[in-house]
Amino acid sequence: MTWIDEWWTLFPSFLTGLLVSLELTVSALAVGLPLGILLALGSIVPQPYVRWPVIVIVEIGRGAPGLIVLYLVYFGLPQFNLTLSSFVSATIALGFTAGAYTAEIFRAGINAVPSGQREASRALGLGWVKELRLVILPQAVKVVIPPLVGFGILLFQGTSLAFVISVPELLSIAYNNASITYQFFGSLTLAGAMYAAVSIVAVSLLKLRRPNKAKAATNLSAVH
Repeated sequence: MTWIDEWWTLFPSFLTGLLVSLELTVSALAVGLPLGILLALGSIVPQPYVRWPVIVIVEIGRGAPGLIVLYLVYFGLPQFNLTLSSFVSATIALGFTAGAYTAEIFRAGINAVPSGQREASRALGLGWVKELRLVILPQAVKVVIPPLVGFGILLFQGTSLAFVISVPELLSIAYNNASITYQFFGSLTLAGAMYAAVSIVAVSLLKLRRPNKAKAATNLSAVH
């Protein structure tokens, strides 16, 4: 049996692992994105007693290896009488790491909004909360979409770390199959190809979206 024939045989079972990887990515982003927004806002508030603790949390989240965070949640929390399933543990660990990294992305997006927008908001008498909600955040979100998509791809690939705590994601399925059949090349190359395929599709969709927006802006300018 060639490795291509082996791919066709393994693909259905690997597809199940891929779906788990995608579910884990979505659940980690569901935790990480709101956390990232809160940390980003906390890092720019004027009060130092709020700003500095938030900055410390962000730096710890960015500096700690994801595997260590994963082990701390899965193996460490039971020492405090809090036992979580492997999937939930992976969601929390990856979500925390995602929150720390996306906090910097959101903060950069907020800082990218021209200062004139802030001055105009204050001239209109908007408070800090309304300024963020109505003026700053809507513009910042448009800026951060491309880097967030890039981070989402990295997070999807990073779900392979959940293999070490027995989450049945793509790498786990591939390694278990290879351990039984000793066909490591076919199993691991198929898993790598599936990771790459999803990543390429995500990047392609982003590239399609950006030219369409540019074309729409050009058409609007022509009308005016």
